[in-house]
Amino acid sequence: MAIVEVTIVPLGTSSPSISSYVAACHKVLAGADGIEYQLTPMSTIIEGNLERIIEIIKQLHEVPFSAGALRVSTTIRIDDRRDKPITMEGKLQSVMDKL
Repeated sequence: MAIVEVTIVPLGTSSPSISSYVAACHKVLAGADGIEYQLTPMSTIIEGNLERIIEIIKQLHEVPFSAGALRVSTTIRIDDRRDKPITMEGKLQSVMDKL
C-alpha cells in the first residue's frame, strides 16, 4: 500500500483557473477501482497499490491535454512504506495522537 500525492497543472490554457481540469481529473478518479483519494486545496492524495496508482496517474496526466491544454506539468510524491500497512487516515491519526 502506498500513499501518493499528485499535482497536475495544465499550461498553455486561455485562463489562469484550473478548477475545471481538476474536476475532470477527479471524474477519472471516481471511476477508478482499488484506490482511495482525497482532494486537498493544493493537490490530490491517492492511496492504494503503487502500480495501480501509477496507471491512474498516467490517465490523469492526459486529461488536461484532452481538454485543450498545450502543456502539462505533473508532480508526484510517493510514500511507500513496506514495514507495515499505511493509510491516509492512519498517518493523520499518528500525528493527532502526539498532539
